[in-house]
Amino acid sequence: MALTVTLRPLRPGDEEAAVRWAADPEFCRAAGWTPGLAPRLVRAHWRPIVAGLEPDFLRLGVEAGGRLVGYVDLAELTPTSGQFGIGIGERALWGRGVGRAAGEQMLALAFGPLGLATVTAQVYAPNLRSHALMRRLGLRETGRGEPEAYRGELVEVVRYALTRGEWTVTPGRLEGKGSSPFG
Repeated sequence: MALTVTLRPLRPGDEEAAVRWAADPEFCRAAGWTPGLAPRLVRAHWRPIVAGLEPDFLRLGVEAGGRLVGYVDLAELTPTSGQFGIGIGERALWGRGVGRAAGEQMLALAFGPLGLATVTAQVYAPNLRSHALMRRLGLRETGRGEPEAYRGELVEVVRYALTRGEWTVTPGRLEGKGSSPFG
């Protein structure tokens, strides 16, 4: 039976899920988080995100089976563009389609109600799962960025993009897989 994946606004208390994810060193390495952060630091970082205090940043919770299991982001938001990001904090759900379902919903929100023209993303070169997800979501590689630290080494960053004209909602793509937090 497939999990129902939905997006929802973050709410107070969600930082406790982030504390749980931060205790998983493998998730931290994959997501670019600093492993071993004290729970109080994770909470302090997440509280303003949950409160939605950054006007150019949208983070939504990803629920699977009614439980918060990750997040999707649109960062550096302008009226026409945003940078997509995703983290599935529950490692047991990796490779089970949760990221794809959440990504499809976020892109539908970006190109639908938010009216963006372009969504971009950046992926560390060795992160093969993220590259596969970007391709499954329809993003195309657009270039390379300056090397950044990832898993303890300096690696190339691969840039991706998708325009509203390239985005197509295929029949059944979102039906039954979740719902928008905006109706």
